[in-house]
Amino acid sequence: MKDYKLTLAILTVAIVWGTTFLSIRVAVETIPAWFVAGIRQFLASVIMLIILLYRGQFQWIGWKNLGYQLVFSSLMLIVANGLTTVAEETLTSSLTSLISATSPIIVFLGSVGLGLQKFTIRALIGVLLCFGGITFIFWNGISDLANPDYRFGIFLLFCGILGWASGTIFTKKMNIQSKNISLNLFYQFAFAGIIQIIFAFLFTENYNFGNWSLKSVSAMLYLSLFGSVAAFFAYHYALTKVSPVQVSILAYVNTIISIFLSWLILNEEISAKFIIAAFLIILGVFVINYNREMFKKHRIE
Repeated sequence: MKDYKLTLAILTVAIVWGTTFLSIRVAVETIPAWFVAGIRQFLASVIMLIILLYRGQFQWIGWKNLGYQLVFSSLMLIVANGLTTVAEETLTSSLTSLISATSPIIVFLGSVGLGLQKFTIRALIGVLLCFGGITFIFWNGISDLANPDYRFGIFLLFCGILGWASGTIFTKKMNIQSKNISLNLFYQFAFAGIIQIIFAFLFTENYNFGNWSLKSVSAMLYLSLFGSVAAFFAYHYALTKVSPVQVSILAYVNTIISIFLSWLILNEEISAKFIIAAFLIILGVFVINYNREMFKKHRIE
């Protein structure tokens, strides 16, 4: 019997996460980036709190676990999500999504450096393919690097990628096992939202709320409700039905959807070199993470 709930969950993750970079780009058109990131996370924490209270699951998680959640929130939400959002003030959503697709490479290299994984010839080929893709990106737009805003955006984006990779490696290194993911996520969202809103008032020169367009506000609300909450629940539901390796295939689909929608909706230019870069990066990440279980029928009871 077909599992329609699983199909819906997978489609939700693929489509929603595939639209995240597009939505961020629309949101930052009239809303300062730190406000977009902070309000997104804070609203997500409110939604999570309502769900936890409804289920009777809201409780104190203890100082040790809180420390883990704050570190994770700082790396994954404040640094990774926050700086990526700021970067999209000057970068296209298609370019941001494509460069962000290299994050598994950084995770892999960091894991190798810490002895969590072994380096293989296949991994070397994957890394070279990814860096080949990055080369094509900057070869295609090398003149853009003369623009200080663009250059700073690229710098922030790579800092965001390092934050995401560090958070992933931190979780792997500490072998953190979550007993109540929803509860932990509330603390992560709440902490990130408060800190990012503080950043918004500190680092934004002009935050005239009257200039915020309905389109940008709608995109920000979409990011909060769907990008931060719905996709998360769908992702973890999928993990209860199929293996993590199979779910990881969605990462490649997300990037393709994001690039396509950026071209279709925002009319962003997608050159031949950009397509080659996308192919090399996705192929490189796939080569490193390839596992025969990806294409086997496997269910987790």
